[in-house]
Amino acid sequence: MSAREWHPGELLELSGYYWKTCALHAGVKLDLFTTIGTTPMTAEEASDKVRGSRDGIERLLNALAAMGLLVKNDGRFACPPSVHRLLAKGSPKYIGHIILHHHHLMESWARLDQSVRTGRATRGQASVNREEWRESFLMGMFNLAMAIAPRMADAIDLSSRRRLLDLGGGPGTYAIHFCLKNPALVASVYDLPTSRPFAEKTIAGFDMESRVSFTPGDYHSDDIPGRHDVAWLSHILHAEGPEACLNILRKTVAALEPGGMILIHEFILNNQLDGPLFPALFSLNMLLGTDSGRAYSEAELSAMLAAAGAKDIRRLPLQTPNDSGVLLGTVP
Repeated sequence: MSAREWHPGELLELSGYYWKTCALHAGVKLDLFTTIGTTPMTAEEASDKVRGSRDGIERLLNALAAMGLLVKNDGRFACPPSVHRLLAKGSPKYIGHIILHHHHLMESWARLDQSVRTGRATRGQASVNREEWRESFLMGMFNLAMAIAPRMADAIDLSSRRRLLDLGGGPGTYAIHFCLKNPALVASVYDLPTSRPFAEKTIAGFDMESRVSFTPGDYHSDDIPGRHDVAWLSHILHAEGPEACLNILRKTVAALEPGGMILIHEFILNNQLDGPLFPALFSLNMLLGTDSGRAYSEAELSAMLAAAGAKDIRRLPLQTPNDSGVLLGTVP
């Protein structure tokens, strides 16, 4: 790939882009998009509703209007329909939880130079230990999965499979959608006991209790119970180093029947490790927050699958909004 010709203005825009990010985060954290809605409102009315400074709220509203996230007419602000659909609480397409999760990561990103210099995390596991952070993380992951899982279920043929293992599946969003697509399929979501209440609530919300169950356990220290003919591992390997990944994959392969299918869903780097952009940046996020996690290339993931005993490894021709991909392998 040829080198890009950069100009000072472009670099300064890139350097200051976090100003826009922080304005968006503040709007979501203050719940301004829900408060304002689609009915025009003055800055004074908005500041009264959120109990904020009139001057501060007005400046933020004007900045959000300049970004196109609000519309201002005759001194009144309103959400465009697409913004209201995505950023107003109560909307089925609300993505504010994942935006708040990004907000909670910003402090560690400001110390990226320290992690790069030392090779150690600066965030640790705070993002899942604090209750507010944990809620935004879990709900954010759920919202993202809800957007992607139906596409995955349509694109991946599991019509001949009967028993799905959703390893580290959290609320079971993917297991639910795979079962909705394939009436003969039943699924087991295997995750830490702390995920059980959220999972059982989600499963019940889809009326899938008879076909999707939750099994508590720790795939690091425990064997995976049951026998399955397909396993789905979505976004769990990037939190681990290569040795731990191989251990997880070996346990998964051991839990599959002969002819079983293993599917890995990850942010997959190219084999030069310099793209696509989101997986490359996500690998830095794992440096900030984990002991040894990272994004892996297709070649690295394929080699791990092969070492774990999988055969006929290939990447599925899937395109997702966040540059994730799926590798498939089979058990002899």
